[in-house]
Amino acid sequence: MIELKDISKVYLVGDERVKALDHASLHIYPHEFVSIIGPSGSGKSTLMNIIGCLDVADAGTYLLDGLPIESYKENQLAKIRNQKIGFVFQSFNLIPKLSAEENVELPLIYQKVPKNERHRRVKEALERVNLSHRAKHLPTELSGGQQQRVAIARALVTNPSLILADEPTGNLDSKTSREIMDIFHELHQQGNTIVLITHDNDVAKQAPRSVHILDGRLTEVTL
Repeated sequence: MIELKDISKVYLVGDERVKALDHASLHIYPHEFVSIIGPSGSGKSTLMNIIGCLDVADAGTYLLDGLPIESYKENQLAKIRNQKIGFVFQSFNLIPKLSAEENVELPLIYQKVPKNERHRRVKEALERVNLSHRAKHLPTELSGGQQQRVAIARALVTNPSLILADEPTGNLDSKTSREIMDIFHELHQQGNTIVLITHDNDVAKQAPRSVHILDGRLTEVTL
């Protein structure tokens, strides 16, 4: 499903060339749950941006569902992001003036899904994260864990082939983090492909497979 071959990405910081990714290769199969763990500055964010089609590599190839991503233009990448990838971020990225259900509905509006179908899918997505009873509430009326559940429902509502979670427990206490990880386990059992990026070893080792990133290079972790 995801195939990265010799991916490299270099940034210019002043006069210095910094290798964010250094010939990184990774293969993730459909329905896998994989964590990518590494410290700050290891290349995690760059890797996430490339997997999520938010950025493109300087060298190497990236196939997503067999599609060669590096040959696509920005408008094509935007379409792939909207249709194939569900994003879950550390900071939730909810729109403050919209209710939980309205935040979840947004990707479907972008896809021009008919109204009745949107409402059915929003209801189903909120049920999957046990938050139907808070559908009308604004983000400010929800706890951090509830906001992250809304973000997960928003990621699920388009039925993406990949859920990409970037430090999804980073802003949560330990109890709420466990609850959010339980949701990811349930989603995995239901057949979703999940890539979870984290610096937290306790979070990373909950995935059936872990990959370590350091200095832009990837190595498999034996659990």
